[in-house]
Amino acid sequence: MRKTSVATAVTVALLASSGGAGALAASGPRPSGPDGGLARFEQQKITWHRCQADAQDEIGAHLDAAGARCAEVTVPLDHSRPDGPTVKVAISRLQATDPGRRRGALLINPGGPGDPGRVYAPLLKAAEPTLAARYDLIGMDPRFTGRSTPVNCQWPIGDYVRSTGHDRRGFGRIAAQAEDLAARCAGQRELLPHASARATARDMDVIRAALGESKLSYLGGSYGTYLGAVYMQLFPARVDRFVLDSALDPAAAGPGYARSMGPYLAAALKEWAGWAARHHGRYRLGSTTARVLATVNRVDRAAARTPLRIGRHRVDTHVFPAILLLSLGRDSEQAYAALAADLKILNDAARGAEITSAPSLEEGLAYLSSPETGGAGSARMAITCADGPASRDAGAYYRDIRAHRADEPLFGPLTRAMNLPCAFWPASPAEPPTRIRNDVPALIVGASGDPKTPYPGQRAMRRALSGSRMVTVRGAFRHLVSRVFTATPDACVDDAVGRYLLDGVLPAEDTTCPGAPTR
Repeated sequence: MRKTSVATAVTVALLASSGGAGALAASGPRPSGPDGGLARFEQQKITWHRCQADAQDEIGAHLDAAGARCAEVTVPLDHSRPDGPTVKVAISRLQATDPGRRRGALLINPGGPGDPGRVYAPLLKAAEPTLAARYDLIGMDPRFTGRSTPVNCQWPIGDYVRSTGHDRRGFGRIAAQAEDLAARCAGQRELLPHASARATARDMDVIRAALGESKLSYLGGSYGTYLGAVYMQLFPARVDRFVLDSALDPAAAGPGYARSMGPYLAAALKEWAGWAARHHGRYRLGSTTARVLATVNRVDRAAARTPLRIGRHRVDTHVFPAILLLSLGRDSEQAYAALAADLKILNDAARGAEITSAPSLEEGLAYLSSPETGGAGSARMAITCADGPASRDAGAYYRDIRAHRADEPLFGPLTRAMNLPCAFWPASPAEPPTRIRNDVPALIVGASGDPKTPYPGQRAMRRALSGSRMVTVRGAFRHLVSRVFTATPDACVDDAVGRYLLDGVLPAEDTTCPGAPTR
């Protein structure tokens, strides 16, 4: 999963995005001939319009202010049945500012899975104006997200990000919650099997054709790297220049994508703890790395005994590791200080202090505990459960957690049950997972200490895409490294990305960037 630091306001807007660009269409016109099933989609006329839908549509207002135009592209619900039901995919476009040197369309996907992407066209233009000069920048809300046709199960919580806790009783509580959430999606059975990366990659190709492009360029982050790799596998002849930032292990996509994260989250937490120890005078969390980590464990144990009161919210052992997960993956001075401030508040609460207000914590807690907006959480789970098969034995998740409890005591109960609703999901994937194995050129960038798409998985993507090259920020504990996706960009990475997207030049071999710390 992914929570970026593009900007707090934009992140909040993304989480709050809602609505849909039209309900599921019952049917569409029949194809004109036996080989023309997709032709009517690929040849559709795109009608561009203002982006803001209503006064509450902050993302639309942001897009309009940036000069973007928006549209809805009609695609088959099931691409193997182009004469069947259809759905809408919402897109945005900023046309190349130097049309005389325009070289094509560049589609951006921020990952998630399930993060809306329309807002990333102006974000990329602001971050990389040289790319905006040469490319039409295309943002996309993948099917069932944002302003596209929604999957909205009306979940009572914003997202399913919960630890199962320290014992079987805690696991039982979270499993019951996961079963309830899955049951709420039963009314979406027609849509759920078709939420996968394979379906979205096919939508991307319809968008490419409808835009009149012979090939497509792409910048994808986190889960968006897997989506890009699936497109490369399905449509190799239509790939122009693809950049994959913080690559997901292509063999891990689906319900098990988070299982390997625990040790890498622990390593990132330890790195932060070293920083906090050097600032003990301010935060009073411990004067050594070990003492800071002991404070973290003490807070977790206190939350397990009695939920900590943070304003109107409660932090128990199911939520506390999720707070850490949402904070780790950013290793700037500002991000480390924010996590230390939050831990200081939680530590005070664990010692019995009354915390009446903590805005930085309350925002994240409200997201986790408030009813979902626009189906954001259920859409993420729908995509995850559609990307691959899941064990239907909930006990298998508990046995996995128990087998790793000694070496992953804090994060194992979170990451190894991250997608537990898939065990109860009311629909099965329409297709098997895509096997990624090709020699189509691509540029892969990432950080060696990434806690959310761990480096061994990034290397697995590099091996699967044998025509690719990889640029690694050595010694960095951040998730996402290119300028559009992070508040702490790396000039070495951005030089490589720009050289490839603008000039088509890949590094001669895999390279590393020194990763000078900002802290």
